[in-house]
Amino acid sequence: MVDSISNSFFWRRIHSLLGLFIVLFLTEHLITNSQAAFLVGENGKGFIDMVNWIKGLPYLPVIEVALIGIPILVHGVLGIRYLFTGKMNSFSSSGKTPSLSYGRNHAYSLQRLTSWVLLIGIIAHVGYLRFYKYPIELNAGKQNFYFTRISMDEGLYTVSERLGVTLYGPHQVDEMERRMMGYERLGKEVSPKAIPFSKDTMERLGRAQHDDISRAYVEALGKRKLGPDQVIAESSSFGTVTLLNVRDSFKNIWMSVLYTVFVLAAVFHAYNGLWTFMITWGLVLRIPSQIGAVRVCIGIMALIGALGLGAIWGTFWLNLRY
Repeated sequence: MVDSISNSFFWRRIHSLLGLFIVLFLTEHLITNSQAAFLVGENGKGFIDMVNWIKGLPYLPVIEVALIGIPILVHGVLGIRYLFTGKMNSFSSSGKTPSLSYGRNHAYSLQRLTSWVLLIGIIAHVGYLRFYKYPIELNAGKQNFYFTRISMDEGLYTVSERLGVTLYGPHQVDEMERRMMGYERLGKEVSPKAIPFSKDTMERLGRAQHDDISRAYVEALGKRKLGPDQVIAESSSFGTVTLLNVRDSFKNIWMSVLYTVFVLAAVFHAYNGLWTFMITWGLVLRIPSQIGAVRVCIGIMALIGALGLGAIWGTFWLNLRY
């Protein structure tokens, strides 16, 4: 019995500590994302700079797995276990189970409901932005190029010009692929006149016609097939193409609605969990201090939630529509 109690105590403390770590990550994540919407720096400069800084961290894949992936996975697995052992007690019942209308009982129940939202939301979020929408990278010696597929809209040309991004439509990509194959067979130079899309593109390809970079550049352009209303956006800044991905996602109303539910569930779960963390670890013991801690957590929840919702509804509609 003692061993069983000790084992349960240990894993619940691990679950609690990992939850605190995830709260800190969520806070940073939503503050960074909000800079794409709230004009912090011209044209989302704060977001771009922060994303580029993170991208430049040494051993980034190890950091992502060890400090983000594993904590979320372990916290989630333990959380699912506790979901099936804890009973929600704030909803009406037939009398066979408790039904209490106190605020903390409602919070307890919502903590478990939001767990299911987060379980689905995190899997979908990681799959969508970390894999499906993740930019293609081309390492070209001293310079890197990043490519992403986005849909066209009436403001994209002006936005891309301000951000210094080159856009390639389906016909430009096909033409570049055909001409690259032809000039490889004939051993001739690629004429800049064949690529009239932008002066920057002509100069860049003109300097690299006879080496592997030009061939790799064209191959990267063609890795993702384009529909008639889609383009490839290319930049040497990872943060810039990531910003365009965020803009592209949130101009879709339904995507914005889904992310709104996701963010609201995340901030409630995180900061209600933060209050529970303080109780669990004995940081607030007296009733007045517990009430004060609730107010602090609600205040932080409201602030970070507003930043998260701002990123969703402000990136396209407020900051980067035109």
